[in-house]
Amino acid sequence: MTKHDEVRKDVSRAYARAVSTPASGCCCCGVATKGAVATLAGYTDEELRSLPPEAAVNAFGCGNPVAMSEMGEGEVVLDLGSGAGIDILLAARKVGPAGRVIGIDMTDEMIAKAREAIRAAGMTNVEVRKGIIEDLPVEDGSVDWVISNCVINLSPEKPRVFAEIARVLKPGGRMLVSDIVAKDLPGWIKQSAALYSSCVAGAISEEEYLDGLRAAGLRDVEVTGRLVYDASQLEALLDSEIASAATSCCGSSIDRETIRRILSEVSGLIWSAKIYGRKA
Repeated sequence: MTKHDEVRKDVSRAYARAVSTPASGCCCCGVATKGAVATLAGYTDEELRSLPPEAAVNAFGCGNPVAMSEMGEGEVVLDLGSGAGIDILLAARKVGPAGRVIGIDMTDEMIAKAREAIRAAGMTNVEVRKGIIEDLPVEDGSVDWVISNCVINLSPEKPRVFAEIARVLKPGGRMLVSDIVAKDLPGWIKQSAALYSSCVAGAISEEEYLDGLRAAGLRDVEVTGRLVYDASQLEALLDSEIASAATSCCGSSIDRETIRRILSEVSGLIWSAKIYGRKA
């Protein structure tokens, strides 16, 4: 097993634990109670009420890419790291019966939750496939939109992800992802497995992100929106209801002292960005 495979295995294990335990906190702005954290991620109360409860309770994200996109009736949408299904369900409604939505996830427990949510919603234009976002089980030039919600930062091989986005998009196809980016993270954070699964340690800079998409062949690459986390929002990102020396909702031990240190050193250096690109 390569080092990259080990990272993916650790992340998958963390999210499997997260989705298998009662919702009480958040990771990557996990939607635990359809409350403040959900609002921070950009979902409206109306959107959350319209979804099967399991899809909302087990959501992990840092934005709402479906709401910010211009996807329309009859289009094909691909969601990288579709999790428990919140974004694929919202996208399926947007593209309608003539459209199609494909979710990709590597974690069996997440796939099971998503398929349960799809059945509960009674939707027939959406499916979930098992796979990794560095090697998508999707045909070349077959999708109109690629979306993703706080997932690409978790990849240990981001250039491969960017190349895959370019490969699967149709000519003229577009991508819009919400993701965590960071500036000048301390080395101790970058080396933390717990903070990697919490969507912090694997974050790259905006500049590196955009350059990577351009190198993959995408055009008109730009950041269309930002939410720079203040101390309270960053704490919610890590774990909204952490107890002393507790385990984070992503299944990684992050004690109170570590969170205090993070808040003191990196507040204002981590943010959620909405990133757009187009295939020529």
